[in-house]
Amino acid sequence: MLPQLIFTLIALISNAAAGIIWPWPLQCFTLHAHILPSFRDLVVDKSGKYPGSFHNLTSAVAALKNTTAYDQTIFIFPGNYTEQVYIGALLGPLTIRGYTCDSRTYTNNQVTISYNLNRLVPGLTSNDQTSTIRLWTSNVKFYNINIENTFGKGTQALALSAQNTNQGFYGCKFTGYQDTIYANEGRQIYAKSYVNGATDFIFGLRAAAWFENIDIETIGTGYITANGRDAANNTSFYVFNKCSITGKSGVASTYLGRPWRQFSRVVFQKSYLGDVVNPLGWSRWDAVQPVDNITYGEYKNYGPGAAGVRANFSMELKAPIQAVDILGKHFEREYWVDTSYLE
Repeated sequence: MLPQLIFTLIALISNAAAGIIWPWPLQCFTLHAHILPSFRDLVVDKSGKYPGSFHNLTSAVAALKNTTAYDQTIFIFPGNYTEQVYIGALLGPLTIRGYTCDSRTYTNNQVTISYNLNRLVPGLTSNDQTSTIRLWTSNVKFYNINIENTFGKGTQALALSAQNTNQGFYGCKFTGYQDTIYANEGRQIYAKSYVNGATDFIFGLRAAAWFENIDIETIGTGYITANGRDAANNTSFYVFNKCSITGKSGVASTYLGRPWRQFSRVVFQKSYLGDVVNPLGWSRWDAVQPVDNITYGEYKNYGPGAAGVRANFSMELKAPIQAVDILGKHFEREYWVDTSYLE
């Protein structure tokens, strides 16, 4: 993380050279802190202290150049920002960073994007329209941001709608109840992050998504995943590697997943499964939908929820799935991938 400290020093010097007198105490000037924007960043600061800053993320997104192939960055100072943010297609890559004293984890995040929309609102015609962050551009990285939908129990209410390929989320926190993360398209990575919910709270149709070192918390009876792979040639695959499942929903109250479509494909491997996980592990969608083409696997999970006779349409794998298997050869060289968050 030495380069990050060097980056912070450069940012401080650059801002000083630009005549910006720093109005915030540098309380966490450490190797893993990310507390300063660079001179090239678009800056969000609800306090308005930073010269030329935007008061919310929506305004900063509107200022992005959608015709440049160069990378762009938005830096967000601490605060709770109540807004729904739509990020449309950009020509070049994008990074959005939240202020934090320790970028290695979500536990020190100081930026929260929050909204309250749900499918019962008149005029809404899709799950995506309820989402706090609607992400429709590719080649993007999010760091150390809390994203929440505060609606709660009752119907679909998304925190994140990930609707394009090559999207990475690092040290982020996603909170909701039903359909928290819509991992729907292309290749995606979620690492050293947190997600909670109750009903189908990680779901989608076509994404190949790798979840690494994710703290998963169940807050109600239900299902963690609802993968909607609908055909043998659909590349959708959710893999949870070295994750942790705990919760407040009670013993045996949660299933690892249920099949939203007939070719649903999900694996949990090398993960801690708390006692909230039902001994069956996996559930049917209903009594009618066939399960012949479902791929539900586990590999070397441990903890009280890893015991029990599993559903007869699931399997114990003989070897773990590798990230390269679902993200492709040399994926780690690409802009949207931060290997420092992957083991």
